Formats: sequence, structure tokens, C-alpha cells
Amino acid sequence: MPRTESRQPFPDRRSHHPVPPQPHPITTAMNAFLPRRRFLQSLAGTGALAGVGGLPVFTGGLPTIGAEEVKVNPASVRFSADIEPLVRLLEDTPRDRLLEEMGARIQKGTATYREVLSALLLAGIRNIQPRPVGFKFHAVLVVHSAHMASLNSPDSDRWLPLFWALDQFKSSQARDVAEGDWTMGVVDEKAVPDAAKARQAFTEAMDQWDAPRVDAAVAGLARAAGAQEVFDWFCRYGARDFRDIGHKAIYVANSWRALQTIGWQHAEPVLRSLGYALLEHEQGNPATRDAEQDRPGRRNDPLTEKIRPDWSTGLISTESRAEMLSVLRSGNWEQAADKVVELLNRGTHPQSLWDAFFQSASEMLMRKAGILSLHAGTTTNALHYAWENCQNDRTRRFLMLQNASFLTMFRDIAGTQEGVKVDEFEPAAAGFPLEEVFASISSNRLQAAGQSLAWLKGGGDVKSFIAAAQRLIYLKGTDSHDYKFSSAVFEDYHHLSPDIRDRFLASSVFWLKGSAEQDNPLVTRTREALRSKA
Repeated sequence: MPRTESRQPFPDRRSHHPVPPQPHPITTAMNAFLPRRRFLQSLAGTGALAGVGGLPVFTGGLPTIGAEEVKVNPASVRFSADIEPLVRLLEDTPRDRLLEEMGARIQKGTATYREVLSALLLAGIRNIQPRPVGFKFHAVLVVHSAHMASLNSPDSDRWLPLFWALDQFKSSQARDVAEGDWTMGVVDEKAVPDAAKARQAFTEAMDQWDAPRVDAAVAGLARAAGAQEVFDWFCRYGARDFRDIGHKAIYVANSWRALQTIGWQHAEPVLRSLGYALLEHEQGNPATRDAEQDRPGRRNDPLTEKIRPDWSTGLISTESRAEMLSVLRSGNWEQAADKVVELLNRGTHPQSLWDAFFQSASEMLMRKAGILSLHAGTTTNALHYAWENCQNDRTRRFLMLQNASFLTMFRDIAGTQEGVKVDEFEPAAAGFPLEEVFASISSNRLQAAGQSLAWLKGGGDVKSFIAAAQRLIYLKGTDSHDYKFSSAVFEDYHHLSPDIRDRFLASSVFWLKGSAEQDNPLVTRTREALRSKA
């Protein structure tokens, strides 16, 4: 695969993956207040609050493509014959023509939604270096988020998120070329361990942060182990260190989800990319030194043994939730992990702890909206997904401890120690129509949060709120984080205890799109590309 590197061992030889590097600050723009009439007019034209005439659901086989089009550098990884031609199309079509080309194929019935989604993910895997595990690699990280947005969209809009992601891939592909033109190479078959040795080879290589050995071992693991076992292994390594502000854990969760949609037959190249990404680190092999990013994992791993065996049962407690949230606000990462152990051993149900984790992340965003505070939320979403779907009991305990520790580290680097409290901010004095809530987002987000809370508490339909918010994301969103954050928040809402859901959703307006913001020009291009020529 890519360059040779060595890396450090992880205390407990299980499975798992980390998170991406340094953050890049983003400025949130506050636009002018949009009068209600303009908001309603804009929605009437786009159907943000109600469905409009839907685009048809296109099905069909892959197009016939000439031999020249499917030639691949023999040093590059090659995908299965049924998807390789479409991947090549994405790779080779110029950015200013890709949406139109894909639209034409969809209209002809020669490219299905799943085929486009699969090709998009695989094109990113082959062409974009997964280090750092953010920045240009968001073209891969965002694929599942765009898919989730598509699933939640009316037929009229189902292609908008995916076409945005297609354009994002071309942008990232160009950046990758400018930065060295990385391409995933073929597996060194001579180094791939047989089925009996794949598991041990994988854990030893990951523990030593040895990239070439990991690449070969991942190939062996993908061929020898079942999907659930592979996921359990990667879950742990995705959470072992606090590098790349959570993107390692995010990549683990999103790649697993994407594979469930496009099919496990594509697993090997995806897992090879994932294994390489999880070994991202600064200078010096982490296996041979005591880096701050590794300390929580090294301490929390043995700490899992101090948690009662029946930890997954207990009482949901608002008092325990408040205790956990208090430590996340002012304690250090050791104290946060210790509090998790204490509360679980006291008989607290894990739900109360996850409630506090999600509250902590949303509070950081309210106090200082930015890339760092945003990733406190998307990382918690990824770790919670891993916790829900992982079957290894010790790993599940480890994920909770790491999430608690990571949140205090996010708090410190984001500078969110002081400010509004998510469990105390007040709803607006009177209810507001939904269109005014989204207009306020463009001018005063704290006011919009109060209006959102009042609207929800006043009996507003949460489905309508989420539908309108999501629609504005793909009508006006321009950044991968718009998709990643909104998909995470709308999913997390349903995982929270009912008494705090409304506050959590109301706090999300600190990153959602307001109705006064500029439309993304890709929307017009997409609609034109998909317009029937008949």
C-alpha cells in the first residue's frame, strides 16, 4: 500500500480504530433576517416543508463501456467488473461535466442509485489518501451522511445529496492530485497471512503501528473473518487515541454503514483504506513513546475490568445524568472516565451516561460553534453507533470510557469551558411559526434555539422540523460538515431520553442552515441534469 511506517501497541489486543488529525477552524456566517413572506415563497419553489413533484426512481443495469475506458494502472487496486466501469467514469469525467453525465445515465436507466453510491465510495477509496483522516478525505467520510440525507428526502430531492457528494469527490480528487496524486496500490499477496493467522497478524501489526503489515493483515482478515468480527476489531482501534479530532472513529462507523448498503463484496479495499487511516500519527511511532493522545486509551483499557459484569442494566437516572454532565463540564479526562465507572457500578443505566455525552457535545456547540465543537458531536455519534452495534462486551465498555475522556479533551481544545448551559437555556416567550425559526438561524442562533425549543414544546411536529432543516442543508449546504452534522444530530435525537430531546434538537441550530443563506448552485445543475429530455 502506501509508504512504510511502524506504530505502537495497544494494551488490549482486540479490535478498533482511531480518529483524524488537527482541526481547521471554520467561521459561521450569520446572514440577514429573512422575512416570513420570502421564506414561504422560497419554500413554495423548493418544497422544503412539503413534497413537490418527485423525480422518478431510476433502475437498470450498468452502461456498456469500451475496453479503453476500463483500463487501470496494474499497480492500482482494481474493483469487481460490475462496478469498475462506473468508478472509472467518476474518476475520468471532468468536474464540470460529471453531474450532467451521471444525470444522463440515470435518465436512461443505465445507472441505479446503489451503483452510483457504490462507485462514489470506491472512487474515493482508490483516489484520495486517507491521511489526514479529514480535510480532502471528507469526500469519503461524507458518503454515508449524504446517503442518509437521501433516504430522508422526498422523491423530488433524493438525488440532491448524492450529486453534491459527486461534486465533492471531484474537488477532493483534484486536491489529492495537487498534493502528490496518491492512489491505493494492489495488495502484496505474498505478505497476506492465511486464515488461521490473519487475526493475530492484524492485532500485532495494529499494536505496533506497522502500516505495511497492517495492509496485508487487513486483506487476510477481510477474506477470513465475518463482517461482525471485523467490525468489532476495528471499533476498538478506531477509539484508541485522540488524534484527528474523532475522524478515525467516524470513518469506522461510516465505512461500516456504507458497506451494509453497497455490499460486503466491496469490503477489502474499504478496510485497507480504513486500516491505513487508523495508523495516522505525528512524528515518532506511538508504540515507543508516551504521547498525550494515547494516554486515555492506555489508562481506560484496564479500567474496563473495574466495571460490574451486568453494567448494561440499571436505572435511568436524571441525577446520575447531571453528575456525569457536571464532570464533563469541569473535570479532566481521568475524572470523566472514573465517573463512568462509578455511575455504572452504582447501578446507573448506560442510557443516562449517553444522554450526558450528547448534552455535553451540544453544549460545546452552543458555547462556541466551530469545527472542534462540531466534532465533539459527530465523534459521539460515531462512538455511540459503534457501542450499539459492537458485540464485544469489553470493547463496549471501552467506548464509553473513551467517549467521556474525549469530550473533556474536545472541551479544552475548543475553549468551551464557559457559556450557556444546554439544560438551562430558556424557550422563547411565545411560540413561533416554523418559518420564523429558520429565518432566525440566519441572524441570531441563540434566539433561534429559544424559538425552536418553544415551537417543539408547544406541540410542533419534530418530523416537520427535521424535514425542513434537512432540506435547507442540501439546498444551501456547501461543506461536508453540513451533511455529517445534520445526519448525526437527526439520528441522535431518537437515541436520547424523551425529556431532553427537544433541547438537544433546538441546540442544533448553531450549525444548521438558515433560510436566508445562499442556495448552492449545484442544486440547479442537479435538477437540470435529471430533468427529463422527453
